[in-house]
Amino acid sequence: MSWMPTDDPVLGDPKTCDALDLVIVPRTRDLGDGFAVRRALPHGKRQMVGPFIFFDHFGPVQFIAGKGMDVRPHPHIGLATVTYLFDGKIMHRDSEGNIQEIAPGAMNLMTAGRGIAHSERTPEVERRDGQNMLGLQSWIALPKGSEEIAPSFQHFAAGTLPTVETSGFTARVIAGSAFGKSSPVTMVSPWFYAEVNARAGTSVPLDPDHEERAIYLVDGEIEIAGDRHVGPQLLIFRPGDRITVRVQTDTRMMFLGGDALEGPRHIWWNFVSSSNERIEQAKQDWKTGRFAAVPNESEFIPLPE
Repeated sequence: MSWMPTDDPVLGDPKTCDALDLVIVPRTRDLGDGFAVRRALPHGKRQMVGPFIFFDHFGPVQFIAGKGMDVRPHPHIGLATVTYLFDGKIMHRDSEGNIQEIAPGAMNLMTAGRGIAHSERTPEVERRDGQNMLGLQSWIALPKGSEEIAPSFQHFAAGTLPTVETSGFTARVIAGSAFGKSSPVTMVSPWFYAEVNARAGTSVPLDPDHEERAIYLVDGEIEIAGDRHVGPQLLIFRPGDRITVRVQTDTRMMFLGGDALEGPRHIWWNFVSSSNERIEQAKQDWKTGRFAAVPNESEFIPLPE
């Protein structure tokens, strides 16, 4: 997706337990037609969790027949995008020639590297009939030595991703390793991402194996160390502590994080880089048409002025 920063809200006390470093309340924007986006990262007090540098929660939204989402072609560098849906479908097209309908539970990783452009639109059938939509889009900042790798796209249907089922919760391992299982997704740095659906009264562990960890509470209510949290919120934890999540109501949440990168990143519009000069180059490349075009697309999002 495409973005520009917005003001952060005034937060309450983030230190709800010894292991909890920060609580982020996503700031909400309406992109039109009732399409709500909640943005948790980047934040004024925290740029990244592991390599996660951008985290958007879009929907729930009901598109009536004849309406849909139309994110026109736009560019990225220095990052990988993860589009993950709970409801609805999106048609992905990019300048490498990849065309993929994204369905709920599937893993879709577009690595921009040295540069890619893509569009995200409602597929024809869903536009004709109308659909509900709810999902997440994250950006994964690439390590400094991999920022200029060749662009690529990976797709794994929901049924091909490893899952964990217990008496109280289910988890799908989208990327990396969690709950003793590993996703087939190829990554250029260590990070993990998992969807967890838990029933009231269940306890779910967040392992201490990863350097940086967070839980994005999509909906529901949980308790950690005696303090309650209601979605949507991003809870960021200090390294090393074993966390037990006690579920108060039926809850959907995302476990995420990974190894910290070697330094901060510059982020402007849809560009991420360890170098400001590289961002400036990307601006000019998009403005002058040097990015490859997305096939079968005649529109594009102009460079913000």
